[in-house]
Amino acid sequence: MLQFDTLSLSAKDQALILTINQPKSMNALAREVVNDLEAFLDWFETTGFEYRGVVITGAGEKSFVAGANIVQMNTMDEASFIAYARQMHSVTERLEALQVPVIAAVNGFALGGGCELALACDFIYSSERASFGQPEVNLGLVPGFGGSVRLPQRVGKAMARELIFTGRRIKAEEALRIGLANRVVPADELIDAAVAAIAEIAAVSPTAVAIAKRAMVSMDGLNVHDALAKEADAFIAAYHTEDSVEGRAAFVEKRAAVFPGK
Repeated sequence: MLQFDTLSLSAKDQALILTINQPKSMNALAREVVNDLEAFLDWFETTGFEYRGVVITGAGEKSFVAGANIVQMNTMDEASFIAYARQMHSVTERLEALQVPVIAAVNGFALGGGCELALACDFIYSSERASFGQPEVNLGLVPGFGGSVRLPQRVGKAMARELIFTGRRIKAEEALRIGLANRVVPADELIDAAVAAIAEIAAVSPTAVAIAKRAMVSMDGLNVHDALAKEADAFIAAYHTEDSVEGRAAFVEKRAAVFPGK
């Protein structure tokens, strides 16, 4: 398994746990962190598919990711600043495109870029002490790592506008209520809950999960007619996989399916 300066990797069952390991800076998204996230994705996209899912969390008890590294941002010239934003856009899009599910295990502050990183994951599990927000307006900024696109998809346009325009921070229970988080659990159970979700996913067809994820990402922003066409394409593609042949045969034969992953 690769070693990184700002990230740590560990495996539990069929889940790969990626920890942003910069607790002194509240795991802020410095350029070095973003570079390591890109390197992780390069590795996982070519060699990491022995795992059935990825769990992203932050080191320490206080913060998932506190946001962009504002101190570092203040030293950037315009070209560096633009490159930084585009690099994070690339990271979030690549997370969405991974063939396996990605779960954000939010253990503390998920603010600004941290909330946006969590939004790029397939869903969010939150500890009871976590908090979320897009506070960029307090700095005279706006979301720059996908928040103004992905937050409305999770919580609706009006709620997203309220959170972005006010910069208000919300606690875990409110994040659950508005649909930003899927579950809220005690902090000491957070990683186990995410790993258990990966284990549940690992019991079904990996090709079906990959096709479903790819199709759902491609449907975002489409009208119903065009989205249904994408769904039909995905349904046909899944039907022709070896996993589908095995799954349908197992159903007819009343036995457990053994999916080949093809």
